[in-house]
Formats: sequence, C-alpha cells, structure tokens
Amino acid sequence: MKKILPFFSYLFHPVFIPLMATLFYFYYNETLFELKEKGFVLLQITILTVVVPILIYFLLKALNKIDSVMAYDLDQRKIPLVLQSFLFILLVKRSITIDRYFELHFFFLAALMSTLIALLLLFAKIKASIHMLAFSSLTVFVTGLHLHHPNHFPLIVPFLIFMNGVIASSRLVMQAHTPKELIIGFLSGSIPQLLLLVVWL
Repeated sequence: MKKILPFFSYLFHPVFIPLMATLFYFYYNETLFELKEKGFVLLQITILTVVVPILIYFLLKALNKIDSVMAYDLDQRKIPLVLQSFLFILLVKRSITIDRYFELHFFFLAALMSTLIALLLLFAKIKASIHMLAFSSLTVFVTGLHLHHPNHFPLIVPFLIFMNGVIASSRLVMQAHTPKELIIGFLSGSIPQLLLLVVWL
C-alpha cells in the first residue's frame, strides 16, 4: 500500500480539482448547455487552472523559488497561492459568472476563499494541506450538486468521501503533512464551500 498511495497525491493534485469540479458541474447539468459551450468552458478552466500553474511552476523552479511540485516549504507556497488567487478572481469576474454558471460560480468563489485562508495561515507559520483543502472542497461541492440534482449516480458522494481518506493517507505516507495539517486543510477547503452551499442549494 505504501507504494500505491503516493499515486493518489499526483492523480488528485490540487491543480486538477477545478477541472474535476467543472466536469461534475456539467455532468449534473448535462441538459442546460450545448456541447460547444461545455468545451469552451472546459478549455478556459484547463488553461487557467492547469496549464498556467504548471508553466508558473517551471518558471519558479528555473528561478530556484521552488524545488518540488508538492511545495513542501512554507515560503515556497506563497507565490503559487497568490497567483492562484488572481486566477480564481479572473474566473469568477470574467468567465464563470453567477448569471450563467450559478453553482460553479460559488464553487470558485469558495475556492478563492480557501486559497486566501491557506495564504493567511502561511504568514502565521501554519501549514495546511492543499491536497485536503482542494479535495474536501470538491467533495462538499459535489455533495451539494447531488442534493440539488438527486437523480444521478448515487455512489459518487460516498466515493469522494472515501477518497478524502485515501488522499490523507497518501500525504501521511509521503511524510508531506502531519495529521494536524491535514485537518486544517480539510476544514479550510470544506467550510467555505459549506457556507456558500447555503446560498445556492
């Protein structure tokens, strides 16, 4: 198991979570949007939340500002989190607007809140697991979608809850986080989603 678990840290890396959330959003709202529009939105999300962060990572690595894709050091996390905040602001202001993509807009708004919480915690020398932050936010969001659209595959939510445990175990096996950091990450990701869930559910 110790050899298998680290795989999940890469498979469910935080950089992929916004894209996963968007895919779930379109799955639960499959009849509301044309295929062309879905493709355009997914392309925007992929560029802004996957491609751009990866390019920024390589730039920071070339400048010796970061030494690992997991960014274990506290100071190395600050620049990526600041840039991620700006990218989320760009999405909620320009692309994923409240009038067109109602539930997804609140996911990204809560994700922005979680990112800012993680950033503020860094200045207090508190490290939160970004993996748990991201995946717990996805879990709460999909649970809300499932409650809003109950006639879909019923095992999605239990699977995501189970995967929270798998990812937490993965981070422990890799010695990337302590249990306290995992809990802080989980709460930092899930609480903003829960607070905004009340607005859109």
